[in-house]
Amino acid sequence: MSKSESVDVIIIGAGIAGSTCAIQLAGQGHRTLLLDRQEFPRHKTCGEFMSPETKEMLEYLDIQLLDQEKKPSTMDHARIIMPQGGEIEAPLSGFAYGISRYELDQILHQKALDAGTEIVTKANIMSIEQLEDRSYEVEVKQGNERIRYRAKAVIGAHGSKKLRGMSSAADLRDQTVYVGVKSHFSGIEIPARVELYFCEGGYVGISPIEEGTVNVAALLTLDTVQGSGKSVTNIMQAASKTNVRLAARLAEGSPVEGTQVSIAPLHLSNVPEPWSQYPHIGDAMLVIPPLCGDGMSIALRSSLLCARWTDKYLQGDIEHADWQSNYTLEASREFTQLLRRARRIQKLAFAKTNRFYPGLARMFPGLAAYVVKATRLSEINAAR
Repeated sequence: MSKSESVDVIIIGAGIAGSTCAIQLAGQGHRTLLLDRQEFPRHKTCGEFMSPETKEMLEYLDIQLLDQEKKPSTMDHARIIMPQGGEIEAPLSGFAYGISRYELDQILHQKALDAGTEIVTKANIMSIEQLEDRSYEVEVKQGNERIRYRAKAVIGAHGSKKLRGMSSAADLRDQTVYVGVKSHFSGIEIPARVELYFCEGGYVGISPIEEGTVNVAALLTLDTVQGSGKSVTNIMQAASKTNVRLAARLAEGSPVEGTQVSIAPLHLSNVPEPWSQYPHIGDAMLVIPPLCGDGMSIALRSSLLCARWTDKYLQGDIEHADWQSNYTLEASREFTQLLRRARRIQKLAFAKTNRFYPGLARMFPGLAAYVVKATRLSEINAAR
């Protein structure tokens, strides 16, 4: 059985980037369809750390996290713990939020629904075709039903994995294969800070979220986790064997059942990819090293940029070619330097000489603060 429907814009992927883009476009009066292949809410592999720069973007969307029923935690500094026990501590540029994706996605989805967005989950994208008039036809399978949607615009917010039939140039992503894992823990008392533990093959971040729980998320190279077991708990235990302070920290608490998730293979971006057949936002555009703690900020900022140019296109103020060139130019300008700095710090983090960093930080007190600031987006003028 099949049917056809028409909308103004289809956003593929209902995570942070897709949801916030839908909030804006539906709020501007465009018939907006938000698709995702999975159900919500659900736990996702994520550091669940919202840097201070996200506050302005959330306020632009009229979202006040501290007014929610389940209030997020706040953090004002970062601590980096090396395998040999040394540490670096640095203040954040403001208060960061700690909130689970389970809660945040619900908040964003309700805001999108209130704006007039139609949300369809358990929707598998079978094909995306661009027609001669530059409109798009998207075929979706939902259960036994196939639906053909016609839209003037399509936006990709489908994360780092490509959709069926889509491909990118090989040099856009790093060849190193990573595994990402996440679990919530109860029983770990943590002050208002994010903790980053370096270990063999990667790092593990611990940060407070809502209701007294903490999020433990790790990025590790595939070759270092092979043989450690397939479960999230086994992988984290194996990583902690190369950082005794991490092992002691995890031993303070216990995993919260049902919160364990993983993602693999994961490749970090070499350069942003703002456009293929349609614009990309969030992880579909850029996978930044998680130690930089700005993935959710990038998701929000890219959705703001894309929504602004997509609105102009849907309003008829610019042509399709201008939509593509203007968004590509602005996104590249916004994120390329940030990614270069993040990749540089990622290489330092994985260098064999990282045991010297605590001493360097003591010699040059501004170093740790620079590392924190260098991987942050600058503040925006939301009205521009």
